[in-house]
Amino acid sequence: MTRFQSAFKPDRAALVCFITAGDGDTAANLDALVEGGADVIELGMPFTDPMADGPAIQKANLRSLAKGTTTADVLAIAKAFRERHPDVPLVLMGYANPMVRRGPEWFADRLEEVGADGVICVDLAPEEDPDLGPALRAKGISPIRLATPTTDDKRLPTVLEGSSGFLYYVSVAGITGKQQAAIDSIEANVSRIKQHTDLPIAVGFGVRTPEQAEAIAKVADGVVVGSAFIDIVGELGENAPEHLRALTSALAEAVHNARK
Repeated sequence: MTRFQSAFKPDRAALVCFITAGDGDTAANLDALVEGGADVIELGMPFTDPMADGPAIQKANLRSLAKGTTTADVLAIAKAFRERHPDVPLVLMGYANPMVRRGPEWFADRLEEVGADGVICVDLAPEEDPDLGPALRAKGISPIRLATPTTDDKRLPTVLEGSSGFLYYVSVAGITGKQQAAIDSIEANVSRIKQHTDLPIAVGFGVRTPEQAEAIAKVADGVVVGSAFIDIVGELGENAPEHLRALTSALAEAVHNARK
């Protein structure tokens, strides 16, 4: 059984938590998320032009890059995380340039070495899968694709082909941040997508509160939260971990108990 299969359970949704590598005390922040009840960790690779991200994560990228965070640093953070948390799925999320500039095989080899489970490459379309997908799959690493409200039934098979781990459903057509889709829209699209795949479907973009997370957890296999954590790191810096732990705990309770 893979770590993803362990995280996404049939009787409850999983909580997927995102923070940016190199922003604040990343190791302490990651530990706080796990201690709070995160089921899956997404570790953002800082990039100069994070086109899918709103102001909060853009600022996190800039804070990290200003500290000199490199791809090697991100990999070191990932490796140390895996040593501390051998059972928690770890996904690296970012943009194509840092992932493929040394060649897809190089990147896949490094991810295998550090114990990563999956990759979300935001700006690599399914048609560009040969640029990274085969190298990842050869190492047992899941290419995790994105679907949106505009991904219709004709497009879905292309998105799903070669994807594994879980499918990330972006609930709004826009950037990360405070906007959130209506739960009726999320439920309808998750139900529609499930007719095409057995992969777990995790819903993100705009999820900030336990109440929002609970509503989504009733209709999806996972709930993704990012900007709410990033805001805490941006505001509190080295004092963020205890607050991250508290928010994660509240979110996890809501997500894990949503179907009871």
